Amino acid sequence: MSRSGPVTKDTSTVALGLAQIRIGVSATYIAKINPQLTSTESIGALANTKYTGTVDWAVLESGFPLIEDYSVPIRQKAMLECAFKEITPANLALASGINPADPEFETHSGEIALGSLSAPIYVRMEAHYTFPNATNYMDIVFPRAQVTSNNELDLQAEDFAAAPISIESKNASSDVSGGNALWDDKPLGRIIFT
Repeated sequence: MSRSGPVTKDTSTVALGLAQIRIGVSATYIAKINPQLTSTESIGALANTKYTGTVDWAVLESGFPLIEDYSVPIRQKAMLECAFKEITPANLALASGINPADPEFETHSGEIALGSLSAPIYVRMEAHYTFPNATNYMDIVFPRAQVTSNNELDLQAEDFAAAPISIESKNASSDVSGGNALWDDKPLGRIIFT
């Protein structure tokens, strides 16, 4: 008997598990198109990773009753949400928009000032995902991104804490100071499969 419905065509394309999130200083790598960061720049163990690409549309309607004639994209965003389990000064600095690579942040020492707000720094975010076959990879590169989430540290009696953050890609093209012409045709970054 033959099967019907959505039968798997290629098991090497099925995703399971989390991506490793790597963070670096945007300006250092802005002229590099391929992934540059290694596991040493990882923020560590995670509870989840979620990529979201959103598009807002302008829709032309006409007639009575109105019927949609045409759709035009007017806004695009790219974001990665994750929750880190390793509660370190560097990870909390990242969540606060402070440079996590600052030498003052070590595994168990450093200070996160509260009540002193400023624009979050620009970071390079690379999400490195290994498919279950351990042969194929997907890398999401945000060459110029900012962490734009609220700090939340939910400590539980019988579960490990996982602090959620949102990393939003920002314009990395030569149109902006701190950008590069390398990103002119992909200003929010790219997803690479190998």
